[in-house]
Amino acid sequence: MADTTAPPPFVVISGRAVHEALEGREKELLDLVEHGYRLHGDGSTVNPPSYFLTFPDRPADRIIALPSSVGGDVGVSGIKWISSFPANVEKGIPRASAVVVLNDQETGYPLACLEGSIISAVRTAASAALAAVKLGAGRPRPRRLGIVGTGLIARFVHTYLRAAGVACEEVGLFDHSDEHARGFARYLADAGAPRTTVHDGLESLVRSSDLLLFATTAGTPYVEDPAWFAHHPLVLHVSLRDLGPEVVLAACNVVDDVEHCLKAATSVHLAEQATGDRTHVHATLYDVLTGEFTPPQDRTVVFSPFGLGVLDLVVARHVHDRTADGVVVDDFFHELSRYGGRR
Repeated sequence: MADTTAPPPFVVISGRAVHEALEGREKELLDLVEHGYRLHGDGSTVNPPSYFLTFPDRPADRIIALPSSVGGDVGVSGIKWISSFPANVEKGIPRASAVVVLNDQETGYPLACLEGSIISAVRTAASAALAAVKLGAGRPRPRRLGIVGTGLIARFVHTYLRAAGVACEEVGLFDHSDEHARGFARYLADAGAPRTTVHDGLESLVRSSDLLLFATTAGTPYVEDPAWFAHHPLVLHVSLRDLGPEVVLAACNVVDDVEHCLKAATSVHLAEQATGDRTHVHATLYDVLTGEFTPPQDRTVVFSPFGLGVLDLVVARHVHDRTADGVVVDDFFHELSRYGGRR
């Protein structure tokens, strides 16, 4: 008798439903992202290279595919398809948009399509905040947070830093758009943040910050003087391409995944090209989580997360399993019989 196993129902989950499933659950999501890192480090994931769709006539724009699979208690495969069109900001809409597709492990059938920009921002922010806690464990509590790039990712990271207990007394801001920086300062004031200063120059921000967040759209390095980091801050280099090779080589560098991060002209990749080796990459965050590596306190520590697709899937699976607000598309799969039509 033929196997009549039906594919899973296909669900579309909107941005509103994603937001409602994740809002206010930052501590839970911090634990979830750490769990994702541990699954990846334990070899329970498949995370092939990301694929970049670029446009010769529009070099600033790109769409990235991040396929991956997560085993263990998550048990899902899928892909994030995320676009970055920086000119959107001037049009009054966010730079990035995304969808996440989840696939059933048993049949391979897609089981859900979720709005992905919130999922991507959450996993990025939780990753950065987790790194701030784990890499800063042996350091004095940071008093001054410096934020370079005042967009959506910076907002999410700031929220997750506070949820992780990283509450600085002062926040400094720098953005090439003074309007954006001052708008972010108003957001921080409304959120009850402490004293906030908008800096006219980047150097003053870097030199005055114990904890630095780079969350820009930079395509090439522009911070090139290691002397700016003489006070040895902890740097969350989320945007990956802000620091020149000289700064990278003078620091202790921690990444999320070595093979992923040393490509696509990231700052650590450029440092590899300049030196011909990878000795400037000292550890992965998994090494820190498991106690295999202890970051130095007397040296600048830079965390450069390329962004693992497995983390998107971990968060997306969490949303899928906890929301009842998805729209089931009953007839999404039509050809379910070998001989045509729906069986």
